[in-house]
Amino acid sequence: MRVAVVDPRLLKDNPDKARQSKSSPQADALMVATIKAVGIINPPIVFAEPGGGNGLIIDNGHRRRDGAIAANLDEIKVLVIEAANDNGAMRNMVENIARENLNPVDQWRGVERLVALGWTEEAIALALALPVRQIKKLRLLANLFPSMLEQIALGDMPSEQQLRIIAAASVEDQESVWKASKPKKGDTAQWWSIANALNKKRMYARDASFGDDLAASYGIEWLEDLFAPANEDNRYTTNVEGFLGAQHEWMTSNLPKRGAIVEVNSYGQPELPKKAERVHGKALKSDRTAMYLDREGKVQSIVYRLPDEKKSTVKGGTATIGGTGGDEPIVASKPRPDVTQRGHDVIGDYRTDALHEALGRAPIEDDTLMALLVLGYAGTNVRVDSGAGGAMFGGTRFNRHAAMLFDDDGKFLFDLDTLRIAARKTLIDVLSCRRGMSNSGVLSRVAGGAIGADAFLPNMGTVDFLECLSRQALETSCSEASVSPRQRVRETRAALVEHFKEGHFVYPAARFAPELSELSEILKARGIAAEDDEQTEDDQAESDGEEASTTEATPEVIDDAAQADGDTQTEETVIEDDTAYSVAAE
Repeated sequence: MRVAVVDPRLLKDNPDKARQSKSSPQADALMVATIKAVGIINPPIVFAEPGGGNGLIIDNGHRRRDGAIAANLDEIKVLVIEAANDNGAMRNMVENIARENLNPVDQWRGVERLVALGWTEEAIALALALPVRQIKKLRLLANLFPSMLEQIALGDMPSEQQLRIIAAASVEDQESVWKASKPKKGDTAQWWSIANALNKKRMYARDASFGDDLAASYGIEWLEDLFAPANEDNRYTTNVEGFLGAQHEWMTSNLPKRGAIVEVNSYGQPELPKKAERVHGKALKSDRTAMYLDREGKVQSIVYRLPDEKKSTVKGGTATIGGTGGDEPIVASKPRPDVTQRGHDVIGDYRTDALHEALGRAPIEDDTLMALLVLGYAGTNVRVDSGAGGAMFGGTRFNRHAAMLFDDDGKFLFDLDTLRIAARKTLIDVLSCRRGMSNSGVLSRVAGGAIGADAFLPNMGTVDFLECLSRQALETSCSEASVSPRQRVRETRAALVEHFKEGHFVYPAARFAPELSELSEILKARGIAAEDDEQTEDDQAESDGEEASTTEATPEVIDDAAQADGDTQTEETVIEDDTAYSVAAE
């Protein structure tokens, strides 16, 4: 090691420096002021440029070099040391952490550089006096959307659990959620909300009864949980539908002779056949086995017993009164539905987006628009205050649409075009096909069919949607598209995706037009309304008849009417006399 005096402008940056994020302007200004006042107390550490060059590369002290240049110093002292094999990457990390903690993003970049140079996570943790878990946590930043890294570089770091959830999501999903949740300048990010939006249920390989063949058929790819205990099988997948489908197929193939696949209730308990009793003790030969999937997706089985058949002696032999005999057929398992619950959620999103786009862009006649408004406010997601009580949801939600119908002076004034726009925007806010409390019911589908919203549905021939279809539904789609089904579900799905890459596939059940059976409730209400109208007409006719009978002229009525006319005339005369008197007095 030796001391040298050099021009700070001749010192070269170290490509492996740990601190790559810019420091704050306030910190830089403080550095320059200190150098001008007392000079550089600790000289930068440099080493000779590899390959026999004459240049000097900074090991530690980039900010001090920049501050000296900003302070217009022509010369500074430096410590020249021997170059390290890693260009001083480890020394640079230690020096920066010891002086001032690097932000998490720069720490992660330094760790990744050390890993690339052959350092293990354990060795890095030992050298930096950090837990190995902290090193693993920093390395999760490699999976984050760049804009999130910029926020973290400001010191706004999510918790470990939140970081794990965010890092497990795809970059595309992260970008979508970040756009909706990006904080304003100077604010901290709502990491809990971002993590909740990206959270996906994990299904673990240790809970799977199926093997690698079924896993491949259902497109299941196992990932490693880096933070789980090392002595367990930590592989998991977020392909929940594929996992459950493979479990179900495994149960079907491994069902005992006297067994059945049953569903579970809302409490996660198996739904046994009527009058069946669960067997907790020693099983009999006539007992049966029920297999089911619990809330974690594990295959479970229990033994149950059906009541013995009762026999009654009758003339000529015996007759069975009730119960179950040995020849009773085994309870058949329910077939897997064509569309999974997630598939219905996706369809609901597709329908809603298409409906809203159609409401905003499709040509709609005025009479149809009025009819749609009636449909919209008859939806199951709308409640309005009335004389009968009830609650108004989103009173301010529609204010912006109502405001379009007023001029600058507060007068209720508008033209027909403005009214059409306001009506469309109101319908967009009201009508929804999404599942949950916002769903408008079958009427939203009727509205979509009326305005041709099917034309706005996206191409559903994608892996994301086709994963929601059963094998039977996929094969049906293949036959309609003239695509040959493959032996494995995954291959069939890939064939459909390839076929519709340049085309447009809409799953028939996703179209807007509802079946007649789905309109039973509204048609029932239509019949009731018709009966009410007929009753109203009958009541009106009866009321008109009574009024006519009570207004027939009788002598007494005529006299009373004449007397009333006389009284009225007298009163009018008085009023006229008072008026004349007032005028004369004036």
